[in-house]
Amino acid sequence: MSGVVGIVGRGPVNQLIYDSLLLLQHRGQDAAGITTYNQSYFHTHRGPGLVRDVFRTRNMRNLLGNSGIGHVRYPSVGSAENADEMQPFYVNAPFGISLVHDGNLSNWRQLREELFSIDRRHINTNSDSEVLLNVFAHELQRAAENEALDPTIVFNAVQATQRRVKGAYAVIVQIAHFGLVAFRDPNGIRPLCVGQHRTEKGTEWMVASESVGVTGCGFDLIDDVAPGEAVIISTDGQLYRQPCAEQTQLSPCVFEYVYFARPDSTIDGVSVYDARLKMGEYLGDKVAKNLRLADIDVVMPIPDSARPSAMQLAAQLKLNYREGFIKNRYIGRTFIMPGQAVRKRSVRQKLSAIPMEFKGKNVLLVDDSIVRGTTSREIVEMARSAGANKVFFASAAPPVRYPNVYGIDMPSSEELIAYNKSTEQVANDIGVDGLIYQDLADLERALHDLSPRFDRFESSCFNGDYVTGDIVIDS
Repeated sequence: MSGVVGIVGRGPVNQLIYDSLLLLQHRGQDAAGITTYNQSYFHTHRGPGLVRDVFRTRNMRNLLGNSGIGHVRYPSVGSAENADEMQPFYVNAPFGISLVHDGNLSNWRQLREELFSIDRRHINTNSDSEVLLNVFAHELQRAAENEALDPTIVFNAVQATQRRVKGAYAVIVQIAHFGLVAFRDPNGIRPLCVGQHRTEKGTEWMVASESVGVTGCGFDLIDDVAPGEAVIISTDGQLYRQPCAEQTQLSPCVFEYVYFARPDSTIDGVSVYDARLKMGEYLGDKVAKNLRLADIDVVMPIPDSARPSAMQLAAQLKLNYREGFIKNRYIGRTFIMPGQAVRKRSVRQKLSAIPMEFKGKNVLLVDDSIVRGTTSREIVEMARSAGANKVFFASAAPPVRYPNVYGIDMPSSEELIAYNKSTEQVANDIGVDGLIYQDLADLERALHDLSPRFDRFESSCFNGDYVTGDIVIDS
């Protein structure tokens, strides 16, 4: 999972890209990078850490140009420590191309071999994003055949790329002397949207992972890039759009709505906040069927993404709602931190309990999901240490039992606490008096209630059904 942004403006875009990356920081905290284009030159700065730490005034001054792309990184394929794998990536032929990518290619190893043995291109890292860049560059060179670039040639190159690559990808490409190209995989797994800003000098265009990255910079959200669609924004601000995949379906990653995306974002026409409220409604129905409501004194969310679900659940069941945990805003999201030891240590740095809200009470904690169980176990211990009498736990997502191969760091089933375990066993592992999981059918129904556009969902981490059809997980 990563955050991407691209802008074609009427003036310098370095500050706009920086601001958008700040709004997308939740999508990746490992590294950040920006590449701008000005007078035939690409200007790049990238480095490890948060956006605010990577870019200094001297770096921003060197990022010249009226167009550019940016990236915040959460490594999925590749190494978190390797500076060569930070984005944007660049190749000088054909034309000069830089690229940012959110997602994960499921056939990147095969493509890497093809690039070397057939296309005669060398890949210097273990990043699937570098593979994707070189596939696109090769197909663009074939499509151009020494002709001047135009939208038709670029669309043809995207079509050829779509035929070769499999997996999840939301991509923004910057081509020298031409403009930006953005495209999304045929299943629409990872999000991508388009916005515009009308100025006296003309229209400015932005493409970003989430709508908050667009609207938060003063742009108006136009719509989402459709599955398999390509969007071209020329250097003079002309917009072109075309479907480029033969077969498409809208199958977004359901975890975007559960956890990853910001609540103030809209993805594929659905408000993330409204989706989490709906999840709370269905979760409330299941809680009422499986727990004695008289045994629950108070409902508390695990900040922040579970708050809408917890609020709706408490209101629906007419239970008291309280904020029992205070979040330290300066600690990153533990789920996307590399390493179990780091995640465990960070939980208590990130959250602190308010003892008066727990003492002598039976508490129902509501979280967005339970993945490895590290965070949940620590939080339950904190609630008991603060004086809770009984601790119940409700997850707005079903049990996570399978790895995610489309850009989320869930590399093996053995890391997942619910793998090959019953709900009762998980409850015992995290130390609660009762555990309620959302049903997958209810989770997906919550999203269908808000939009009929969805064909299906990428819910493989819950059911092992991978939408690209080319993944086999050993049981």
